[in-house]
Amino acid sequence: MGLDEIIILILWAILLGVKAFALVDCLRRPADYFPVIGRQSKILWVALTAVSLLAGLAPNLTMSIFGIAGTVIALIYLFDIRPKMIEITGRKF
Repeated sequence: MGLDEIIILILWAILLGVKAFALVDCLRRPADYFPVIGRQSKILWVALTAVSLLAGLAPNLTMSIFGIAGTVIALIYLFDIRPKMIEITGRKF
């Protein structure tokens, strides 16, 4: 196993964890607050983060367009939607 393969495997594990955290956090948020913050519906975000996680399950897709798109979706949720949810609900989880 070469160094590049080890780096991809580490990157895959980290990004998979990020995607899983985004999905679990999204599932735990109240559906009523998504339209309040102006970010579509909970169903859409659960679907997007779930597809992101599913695409991330294959290590060879990590650096593909699907892996990168899934990472972007998870990061948008974590850095845009999640902070607004915390602000409204007052709870991190």
